[in-house]
Amino acid sequence: MAEFTMELNDEQKEVRDWLHGFAADVIRPAAAEWDEREETPWPVIQEAAKVGIYSLDFYAQQYFDATGLGIPMAMEELFWGDAGIALSIVGTGLAAVGVLANGTEEQIGTWIPQMYGDATDVKVAAFCSSEPDAGSDVASMRTRAVYDEAKDEWVINGTKTWATNGGIANVHVVVASVDPELGSKGHASFIIPPGTPGCSQGQKFKKHGIRASHTAEVVLDDVRVPGSCLLGGKEKLDERLARARERAKAGERVKNAAMATFEASRPAVGAMAVGTARAAYEVALDYAKTREQFGRPIIDNQGVAFQLADMATSIDAARLLVWRASWMAINGKPFTAAEGSMSKLFASETAKKVTAQAVQILGGNGYTREYPVERMHRDAAIYTIFEGTSEIQRLVISRTISGLPIR
Repeated sequence: MAEFTMELNDEQKEVRDWLHGFAADVIRPAAAEWDEREETPWPVIQEAAKVGIYSLDFYAQQYFDATGLGIPMAMEELFWGDAGIALSIVGTGLAAVGVLANGTEEQIGTWIPQMYGDATDVKVAAFCSSEPDAGSDVASMRTRAVYDEAKDEWVINGTKTWATNGGIANVHVVVASVDPELGSKGHASFIIPPGTPGCSQGQKFKKHGIRASHTAEVVLDDVRVPGSCLLGGKEKLDERLARARERAKAGERVKNAAMATFEASRPAVGAMAVGTARAAYEVALDYAKTREQFGRPIIDNQGVAFQLADMATSIDAARLLVWRASWMAINGKPFTAAEGSMSKLFASETAKKVTAQAVQILGGNGYTREYPVERMHRDAAIYTIFEGTSEIQRLVISRTISGLPIR
């Protein structure tokens, strides 16, 4: 087990500097254009694939970093460049985590490479959990998967929403109910292979922020997939459902497929928020040093300087929480105090606050699209919403620290 440390080793520093260079030289110059276009930045993803950032190998190297700092470090640097473009580059990772968390070795080896493609033929993947009537309330999920034993196929029907890369993905990972009586405990995850009949894109959403990331509904109309597309396999599912029924009788709580994915990804989302917050803080700091009012730089005023001090402190605190949770996760330490949710909650709220403060420090300029903090402020709003709202994180934390079924 790697010891927890806040000091990156030489290899990690080299990767961090490489990612920072890509974010500065490739992502940032394209950020405003793709935000305005509200389209997937395929040329930027292509460039990321060419240099090896958008690839299974790179993702695996960071994911399996024994210190746990590979993924949060990478996320922070890419999202420092631009949140919308970065999410287009890393969005496939959530689907990949879904397979890693629930799939067999064969499924991992078969499907994750198809999620990325290669530098000459880039692909993306989508993780589909939320529904029009079931976002945070996962127990209300209506998408159904019914097993056709005669054909060894699963038949899936329903509509998913808020899916990053939904409908344009080569591979979709879909969470569906296989036993509605068990609520969220009766969920399972399925691979929808490329070109599967009945799987189509629904509404594409026009968003407040992260506009360069494609977000849409995914419609599942009598989608048939082979039994081998059930993540983890039928035998494992049957055993899990049997345990869930017994535990339900005893009043115990068990985790479901979607929650396993979200728990693994929450510190990474926190790192995304840290990257956006840091970017806005740096713009505000530079502006405060050069913008003069009443014959002196505005940073000479305590009202501005103290804001920047608070911004810097909050960003460092958020990073500490994210790195601790990431280290715990990779080393198999349980989140006994909901440390994963803590990291996501604090970093998300920090991003919203810091970007708002950056807009305020830039004044009228901060409110225009001539300066990037306006876009960063819009982008930051998503962190307190997706992959578990701040309210849900607080619910998870309060339940964990109290041991009570707080509602």
